[in-house]
Amino acid sequence: MADSEFLLPDVGEGLTEAEIVTWKVAPGDSVTINQVLVEIETAKSLVELPSPFEGTVGAILVEEGQTVDVGTPIIVVTTGGAAGAAPTVPNASEEESATILATAATVDREPVEDKAPATLVGYGSKGHAGSRRRRVEASGSSAPAPTAPAPVTTAPASVPAAAAVGVIAKPPIRKLAKDLGVDLTTVTGTGLVGEITRDDVVREAKQASVFRNIETPAWSDEREEKIPVKGVRKAIATAMVQSAFTAPHVSVFVDIDATRTMEFVKRLKASTDFAGIRVSPLLIVAKALIWAVRRNPTVNSSWTDKEITVHHYVNLGIAAATPRGLLVPNIKDAQELSLLELAKALENLTITARDGKAQPSDMAGGTITITNVGSFGMDTGTPILNPGEAAILAMGTIKQKPWIVDGEVRPRFVTTVAGSFDHRIVDGDVASRFVADVASILEEPALLLD
Repeated sequence: MADSEFLLPDVGEGLTEAEIVTWKVAPGDSVTINQVLVEIETAKSLVELPSPFEGTVGAILVEEGQTVDVGTPIIVVTTGGAAGAAPTVPNASEEESATILATAATVDREPVEDKAPATLVGYGSKGHAGSRRRRVEASGSSAPAPTAPAPVTTAPASVPAAAAVGVIAKPPIRKLAKDLGVDLTTVTGTGLVGEITRDDVVREAKQASVFRNIETPAWSDEREEKIPVKGVRKAIATAMVQSAFTAPHVSVFVDIDATRTMEFVKRLKASTDFAGIRVSPLLIVAKALIWAVRRNPTVNSSWTDKEITVHHYVNLGIAAATPRGLLVPNIKDAQELSLLELAKALENLTITARDGKAQPSDMAGGTITITNVGSFGMDTGTPILNPGEAAILAMGTIKQKPWIVDGEVRPRFVTTVAGSFDHRIVDGDVASRFVADVASILEEPALLLD
């Protein structure tokens, strides 16, 4: 028997601390490899940490609600000798091995009967060129030990998880399946080693929706509520104050006849190429922004006191309202994506962010942002720049209004697009041309074919 301490790992880029949100186990509980031990909250994401050990929980070292530094021991697991020993990483200590293996967790698996030997989620078996790790035996008396060791399946080292049994799906996919009423055990995964993808779930469901019904709660019995400023809320406050008081904002607006955009979206929804993919006007706005950036590159810049960096790539940020606050994950190198690829990326980004599964790396390195205030019925707004960026585009609601066409008043789908800019970098003429270019695409999406 041996006691193994699990240290709080760095689950992001440069993470220094995290808050313990919810323990999923208690002292005395038996745990298996891959079993979720705890949920932690970083400055931008909620992360589940799986166990790199198999054994019994000896002690919980950090209480819920506490914020601790990376590397702090948070739980003790008592392992039962060689059979209960945790998988290890070559040339690493036990604590380092536990941290490395835990931070590799990216895929969850449903337990099934008669399953193969436990493989740490996200770590998997070694590739063809690597050595095979020791098989981990099941501990405890609830299940008989196998009479003969089962073979370990080998897979390329780049494969995110290696398993030939059970349901392999990432947390956002499981949440999507739950929302859509999809039984994952009935879904055939088309991803690596049978992993279930978002497309697999959407195809199984009759329709996909990322919205949730919101009930009106009763008035609280307490007259006042104190909410600690920490986690995501603290990060948002710091970023917004920094942006508002360091970058001189200027905003411009334009009303647009988006009727042809709505017709284009309708055609895309009916296309077999876009079957099972959520298509909305945001897709056209995103493509229009990328096109407009190419024509007005200085809006895609960053400022320092010594120089302006113009980015000749687009890491497209999408502001997402989540139950935990505003997140701005971005699509890396969005300028390289086709319309279909961009639609898939937007759907993945939106659902992942709203499920609170966006990682710090997803929100790093953005170059320009879209905020869709129209999803809340707003006509427009004056958005604050995402820190480090020179432009943000606000997309208003699209609704029918009277519009003059060829001298006649007709009902048309109309929207308002607003842009806020860092006036140290972007002059008024550039800002106006940029917004006008976005407007021209929304008025005539056929320009995207140029």
